[in-house]
Amino acid sequence: MQGVVKVYDPDTGIGVIRRDDGDEIELRPGSLEGSLFRMLRQGQRVVFDAADVDGALVASNLRFGADGR
Repeated sequence: MQGVVKVYDPDTGIGVIRRDDGDEIELRPGSLEGSLFRMLRQGQRVVFDAADVDGALVASNLRFGADGR
């Protein structure tokens, strides 16, 4: 999946990505583990996987996104 970072708090590790289909997916503490990212900025395009964590979809395995789809 691809999307754009809507909001991200580096202190808590919590944030939201707006997927290309318009839905939103959560970033939780630990979502950046194993990725190249140490922090994210608003408007940054990312590619990610979605994992079911306690019944909620959470972004994981974040990678750099491309402008083309």
